[in-house]
Amino acid sequence: MAGLFGPASVFAQKGGAFPLTHYRLKNGLNVVLSEDFSLPVVSVAVAYGAGSILEPQGKTGMSSMMENLMFSGSANVPPRQHFNYINRVGGTFNALVSEDRTVFYETVPSNRLSLLLWLESDRMRSLEIGAKAFEDARSALLGDLQDRRANDPYFESSRKFDELLYGDFAHSHSLLGTEADVRSLTIEDLRSFYAANYGPNNAVLCITGSFDKLRTRELVSQYFESLPRGRDPSPPAGPLALARKRVLQSFVEPAATSPAFYLGYRLVAPRSSDFYTLTILDYILFRGRSSKAARRLLNPDAKIAYRLSGGIERRRDRSVYKIFVLANNEVMIEYCQTALFSEFDRLKSSPLREDELNRYKAMFKQDYLSRLSTTVDRALYLGDYFLTLGGFQEFGLDLEKYMSVTAEDVVGIVARYLTPDNSIILDVRTK
Repeated sequence: MAGLFGPASVFAQKGGAFPLTHYRLKNGLNVVLSEDFSLPVVSVAVAYGAGSILEPQGKTGMSSMMENLMFSGSANVPPRQHFNYINRVGGTFNALVSEDRTVFYETVPSNRLSLLLWLESDRMRSLEIGAKAFEDARSALLGDLQDRRANDPYFESSRKFDELLYGDFAHSHSLLGTEADVRSLTIEDLRSFYAANYGPNNAVLCITGSFDKLRTRELVSQYFESLPRGRDPSPPAGPLALARKRVLQSFVEPAATSPAFYLGYRLVAPRSSDFYTLTILDYILFRGRSSKAARRLLNPDAKIAYRLSGGIERRRDRSVYKIFVLANNEVMIEYCQTALFSEFDRLKSSPLREDELNRYKAMFKQDYLSRLSTTVDRALYLGDYFLTLGGFQEFGLDLEKYMSVTAEDVVGIVARYLTPDNSIILDVRTK
């Protein structure tokens, strides 16, 4: 299957459109190509639909370990030599893992594209997980868990809040896993997790930058076409059909020195048309010092909170608003909650002026464009887009849909989602 999206794509109105080609190999690997000849570099991102959401109970932490183990060597690449191959040609590399995806990405001079494709195809075909690499990855993850507990006094309450907010194990358990689970994992557990989730049929290969498209398709075929299709990944159990019901609980956090609270709202799947307005609402409420929540809670003249963080969080087929507020006493905590709820009510009763809404949309647009400004940013964005939406059918239209959000749309979305009967609150108390 193939699809071509040419210059009439996202930025045609600003003269900044870029070509986009998507096709699929017989083994299920999705391939995305986007040329950019402004610099003599090329970026490759391989995004797997693999993360903690696929971990069964009792075996948490595997996706975090796999981020490390994917550099442990393969049939033709010695352990930890992936780094050296890229360093020798003046390239850069990195990786990231989340609840629903794992991504490896590199940038090299454009004449070294074949090196990246060889490296990525070799570990997709023949990753070798030896005993030493396994123990090293386990030790590193246990160290990360210990560091988080030592440095984040709200670590345990954040886990509890996710359980309340998402309501099922697959979506709510920690990306780092638990110490008991990580200690009990076996090397066969990791080998099986790799075989089930890191094959071509659960991945998208994104190539952006200065390259010849015909030659690149030949290279992709050379390195990836012969890879056997992996096991079809078992889909996680679907999220629970949770009734809209206000949840309010308390949690004692022994290491915390100041009270805090979490506030959450369950939203729709990221593929929903409501997501365009929800995203603009995210900017209105939580993005930057000019956002309404920040101006209300962090105003220097009447600061009622020490810390505020919030925004949309996506985990595969679910999205939520998550808000965390830290204050100096219980009275201020209550005041902060009241202040937030009053901001939500004001958005419902007093629609934003057009100039104010346009200011927030302009902030979003700037961030949107910046995610496509370099070859590596574009490769990461395209991989994320595909794993979230399953294709590029709406790709040339999505910016326009964000920009067409109206003040009335915002009123409707706030009234639909930011309601008392859809709120989950966890009050965090000190010992």
